[in-house]
Amino acid sequence: MTGSGRTAVRSRAKSLSDADSLRERRPLLNRHRERSKYGSSIPIFNTANLKVVLGICFVAFFTIFFMIRHLMNSATEPKLPRAITPFPAPKIMDLHQFQGEHKESLYWGTYRPHTYLGIRARTPKSLIAGLMWIGVKDGRYHLRHVCRHEDDLSTYGWTKHNGRDFGHQVLVDHGMTLTTRFLKSKVEGSGYGGDWAVRVNVEIDKSKWNEEFGKGAQLFFYLADEAGNALDVSREKLNIHEDSLLATGTREDIGDWQLHFKSMDDLELHYSGFRTPHFHNLSDLVEENLASQIHKHARLQLSDSLDDAPNVLVFQIIGGFPFTTDIVLITGTGTDIESSQEERVSMLTGTSLSNQLKNKEQEFDQKFEKIFNLSEKVDSESVSVAKAAIGNLLGGIGYFYGQSKIALSRILNLREDVNYISYWPTELYTAVPSRSFFPRGFLWDEGFHQLIVWRWDIHISMDIIGHWLDLMNVDGWIPREQILGAESLSRVPEEFVPQHPTNGNPPTLFLALNDIISGLKNNEFTAMDGSKISLFLERSFVRLEAWFHWFNTTQSGKQMSSYYWHGRDNRTVREINPKALSSGLDDYPRASHPSEDEYHLDLRCWMLLAADCMHSIQELLDMESKPGMDYGYTAKLLSNFELLNQMHFDDAYGAYFDFGNHTEKVQLRWKELEAGNYATRQLVRDVTEIPVLRLVPHIGYVSLFPFMGRIIPSESWILEKQLELISNRSLLWTNYGLRSLAKTSSLYMKHNTEHDPPYWRGPVWINMNYRILSALHHYSQENGPYQEKAKAVYEELRSNLIRNIVRNYQQSGFLWEQYDQIKGKGKGAHPFTGWTSLVVLIMAEAYGNI
Repeated sequence: MTGSGRTAVRSRAKSLSDADSLRERRPLLNRHRERSKYGSSIPIFNTANLKVVLGICFVAFFTIFFMIRHLMNSATEPKLPRAITPFPAPKIMDLHQFQGEHKESLYWGTYRPHTYLGIRARTPKSLIAGLMWIGVKDGRYHLRHVCRHEDDLSTYGWTKHNGRDFGHQVLVDHGMTLTTRFLKSKVEGSGYGGDWAVRVNVEIDKSKWNEEFGKGAQLFFYLADEAGNALDVSREKLNIHEDSLLATGTREDIGDWQLHFKSMDDLELHYSGFRTPHFHNLSDLVEENLASQIHKHARLQLSDSLDDAPNVLVFQIIGGFPFTTDIVLITGTGTDIESSQEERVSMLTGTSLSNQLKNKEQEFDQKFEKIFNLSEKVDSESVSVAKAAIGNLLGGIGYFYGQSKIALSRILNLREDVNYISYWPTELYTAVPSRSFFPRGFLWDEGFHQLIVWRWDIHISMDIIGHWLDLMNVDGWIPREQILGAESLSRVPEEFVPQHPTNGNPPTLFLALNDIISGLKNNEFTAMDGSKISLFLERSFVRLEAWFHWFNTTQSGKQMSSYYWHGRDNRTVREINPKALSSGLDDYPRASHPSEDEYHLDLRCWMLLAADCMHSIQELLDMESKPGMDYGYTAKLLSNFELLNQMHFDDAYGAYFDFGNHTEKVQLRWKELEAGNYATRQLVRDVTEIPVLRLVPHIGYVSLFPFMGRIIPSESWILEKQLELISNRSLLWTNYGLRSLAKTSSLYMKHNTEHDPPYWRGPVWINMNYRILSALHHYSQENGPYQEKAKAVYEELRSNLIRNIVRNYQQSGFLWEQYDQIKGKGKGAHPFTGWTSLVVLIMAEAYGNI
């Protein structure tokens, strides 16, 4: 199996007869003999032979010496742990289709989603740019830069973005509205990746703006070189009406570059230059500089000074409301004549930029309607929300580079006090769930993201999936959460950083791949795109096979065709029900006492999806099954309805459940616990009944996985039971979507610990509702006794979801991580234009083959 990374390196010893046949009697050396003075006969070599023998001895001595030394070093040098050994296969991203024009076209982008506006290139040591501004909250000034909930912006996000060369974003900050637009341009003379421009417009709502805090705005636009190259300010006195050039520099990737500012408004400019090895705290540098200036000169402006060889330049733009400024980076200027540079700047500013932005907006609208065709399915308000969902999902695609921290319980040949080790340096191009709270890659989220992205741009989607699969280690494992680089690390609590190579995450990339393969079979792509998809699948197959094998071996249960999520804490004294973080469903109730005897229904269904997808790829590429790796057989086994029912179905409830060592007699109680020399009162887990192996009686999303996977025959009475569970208001049904856990569950809306509020224990989640809608849509088109019932439930659930998401967006300005099951209000992280963006596919009734 390729996933094991083990290949035979030694051949078997030859047989005895073979060895005997090689043995031949060597002829005696012909030696000259001379008689000694003592009369004895002594063999004497001639001078030439003596030199040869001495040479051979010399070479033999040093050969043996170095062999012994090598063996000693081999015995003492630590071997690279398998957890951090890359998968031994050609990288997907090395395919020709991801090089050349494709790679250059995606070089620059808004790839810093954790900032309100951040630009970088898809390269580890990039030239980065970004925007800060001074906002007012609770009567105090605050510097905005990194997306944060506590900034309390009324709304922000890309309302339109094509994922490549255009974006339009609106940010509303306590009465002040900033509109940012991004545009890329590739013309003759520009360097690698081309040029880019940013337009920033600032205005206020006078009814919400307190003029005591000024009649103008203060923006800070910065440029920083992660490679440490020095940046030069063009002159000491900045006046954009006299000369638009502000800064220059040079890099190996893009050559010489220039930064220009242009505006028709009367603006005041100041600057500061810093030398720093860190780029995750740039706002701190600005705040310190401003504080110093306030202390020295009682004015809120940058110092108009530079550190030696600064690699960060910050430009302060001060102007009265309203005002607009254009900021342009042109590349490859080393061979340009001055008139050519002026022409390129002119193309990306003023009226020319306005016309290009207008054309890009029109192109976005036309492409959106062509792909999703929403004008005939939903109202105009819903369409605008759908565009914002797509826009912020694509605008939230980021590029990250760094090393994951891998947790190991014991590291061979290293100090015992080291509890984690670094993955190899990796890059990741990925969408993110939430720019404010989760601005990094999450494996199980990404499969849902790609259900949308591939429909918009198949090449971006394959690029993202390829980056994820290239993260695979020699065992076929992929770290589930990607915390790469200092900027990402600075936002994640220490205890959540290490990734565990024993734990998985739902292999949702198979959702997108299955969907793409279905589109390929239905001739939804051009011949050229179809060829590229096939090449991509062919290169990816060995990694997908290793990924499947990792799940099929490390996560398998004791019973045939059973699986369980590793990583649950069986020693906890604080969790009422130990979380299954690996499952992605976190605190969703599982067996009360984690053990190797449990098996999880959702993972079994994910494995069916994976096996079915692998089989489809084999058929598509006309590949033969390997011995022991018959994916068609595995899919057939896991979809065996009778076997599924024997393992997971409860006749009394009419529902599917997990199986494990379980008791319902578990609760959290306050107890006095000794802590050093004093006692503390803590909420701890209390078990009053011995658990037994049984089905775990909690109805919720996990119970519906066989339904989501369309395993249930359309004529089965169990399908009717599933429809009843879904539509029962005393269980899962709400006016806002299906809740994650039935109201009848003993853990419904219960805290898991003193400080962990319910997460997947009641609220409405859009990714699961999308999959349930997909199954309802499927059964509404399948002939059978429950077809009309499925259709009625489908239509009402779809309507409820769309109405609530649109209403929340209009009221709050955001899509949300989850929605309250009682009143439908958005909850959790926001903006959450990760899988909540699936509302676009719900509106379009685009469910594909998932």
